[in-house]
Amino acid sequence: MALDAARSEEGFTSARATQVMRAACRTAGLDGRGAELIRLGENALFRLATAPVIVRVARGEPWLPKARVEVAVAKWLAAEGFPASRLVDGLGQPLLIDGHPVTFWRLIVEGDRKATYGELGGLLRDLHSMTVPAGLELPAFDPFDKQELRISKAPIPEDDRVFLRKRWQELRGQFEELRFETPEGPVHGDAHVQNLMVNDRDEVILIDFEAFCFDHPEWDLMVTAVEHHSLGWQSDEQYADFVRAYGRDLYDWPGYDTLRRLQEFGMATWLMQNVRESEETAAEYRRRIAGLRNDDAPRDWRPW
Repeated sequence: MALDAARSEEGFTSARATQVMRAACRTAGLDGRGAELIRLGENALFRLATAPVIVRVARGEPWLPKARVEVAVAKWLAAEGFPASRLVDGLGQPLLIDGHPVTFWRLIVEGDRKATYGELGGLLRDLHSMTVPAGLELPAFDPFDKQELRISKAPIPEDDRVFLRKRWQELRGQFEELRFETPEGPVHGDAHVQNLMVNDRDEVILIDFEAFCFDHPEWDLMVTAVEHHSLGWQSDEQYADFVRAYGRDLYDWPGYDTLRRLQEFGMATWLMQNVRESEETAAEYRRRIAGLRNDDAPRDWRPW
């Protein structure tokens, strides 16, 4: 069983994910024919052609606990009326298909605009003010939980693997020295503007609960702060809207630089899993690993 799971992770390509998606649809009584692959990252996301459903296929069985958290969080947020993606009703989720956790989500019909950074800040402020109910077991935020799997299995040069393991150990030491002054609460764990959607009723919807946890809110502010201050992916006005809506700029916090290094490390190791998918992906990975090797170099990374 463990060997099968390891093989499924190593061979997680778009073709493999499609096979799993079709098998999962058959199990769930859905038709996976003609489904469109809309994203391949930590998970593969498919839009069904025959029903308003998104199918989410995880890389392997080690991701099963995260899929269970996703399902539990989605049910809680639905019960609270929080604007978040909803599960397909009537299915026992997650399914485990050939070593891959699979979940089914209602399709969000998109409107004609994207979410703003101000809306991201406001939604995170609202999320962080919520009280997690008794019985909802959430993990603490762990920036290292997937890194060993990623580093071990990604098809990258061996010297990159050696470097990443060394950097991983350095970052663990810096992480252990962090001191937070904020109370713990619900944290999305991957809070960037691409994890917001605007539906055809102009409602802003939070998606992707794989990294959801119970921890300090700084982890949710980290992503946008790094994208702005380190990578330059937002204008000053966009970032100011985010800070104004949330009420805080993480850049002023003494622990920001450690969080920056952790975020950049995670962004590089996330992308390296798919370097065989295209030369464009491989080229972006080379840019990111070069940046990790030179902490003072400008970050010419591209959004992915």
